[in-house]
Amino acid sequence: MEIKVRKASDRGGGDHGWLKTFHSFSFADYHDPKHMGFRALRVINEDYIAAGAGFPTHAHRDMEIITYVLGGAIGHKDSMGNGSTIKPGEVQRMSAGTGVSHSEHNGSKSETTHMLQIWIVPDRAGHKPGYEQKAFPDAERRDQLRVVASPDGRDGSVTIHQDATLSATLLSPGKTVTHALADKRNAWIQVARGKITVNGTALDTSDGAAITGGGELALTATEDAEVLLFDLA
Repeated sequence: MEIKVRKASDRGGGDHGWLKTFHSFSFADYHDPKHMGFRALRVINEDYIAAGAGFPTHAHRDMEIITYVLGGAIGHKDSMGNGSTIKPGEVQRMSAGTGVSHSEHNGSKSETTHMLQIWIVPDRAGHKPGYEQKAFPDAERRDQLRVVASPDGRDGSVTIHQDATLSATLLSPGKTVTHALADKRNAWIQVARGKITVNGTALDTSDGAAITGGGELALTATEDAEVLLFDLA
């Protein structure tokens, strides 16, 4: 098993006034040929959206887009007729498929929205656009890995068109969760907040890690932490 750490301080991104954004992989004006994604995982953007600001209507196609809110809330409207607000503990999945337009807006007058936007390349082009939003209470993620996105929608997770499973955990200091990574599978770990070790390798807030080779992963919190784990083909 090999673990390659992607330090938060090495990410791309920028400060646009209304938006502070950090890109784990190449995105928009940030291009790094060594960090174009990991397996089917193409984008992890950590966004801070100022009160009253947001992304105007824009188009996507052939991408599975997952929004995971860490603080505040984000309003969503799309060309499929969906309109909703996503809050911490909720996961939104939008399959862009053959094409969809949407906007995202922080409707608060005072609070910054803090969120992760995740793009996963689908298993094929041309899926019908789709939308899901589900809540995963803290109790379901506390000191255990909770599947929040999967190809078969298991355990009430949102469904994505790719052989990839996303789990989330809220880890108390000193607690450990384990994940058996099958042979020829790969994992990406993203620390949303806090500090953990992965098989002894230290990760801090907003760090990521690419893991190749099968075996057991042990995630231990050295302080209260929120962590995402992707199991990828």
